Amino acid sequence: MTQRVRHDEREGFRGTSADVPGRDAVPGRGEFLEFLGMALAAGAFVLCVVRPEVTEALVRHLAMRTAGLGH
Repeated sequence: MTQRVRHDEREGFRGTSADVPGRDAVPGRGEFLEFLGMALAAGAFVLCVVRPEVTEALVRHLAMRTAGLGH
């Protein structure tokens, strides 16, 4: 007959406290980083809508750098 053993998730888990699911290494840091990322994304979107030439310049710059890698 097979017996199934239940293990505690933390038992036998080797890693830092940040690796434990649902637990941040620094409390509140995840929310701040998420807010910062959303603010940067919103700012980039607004910049691309208000000044479309910025998007064109960025694409041109990336294309030139990529072409330069081929030579």
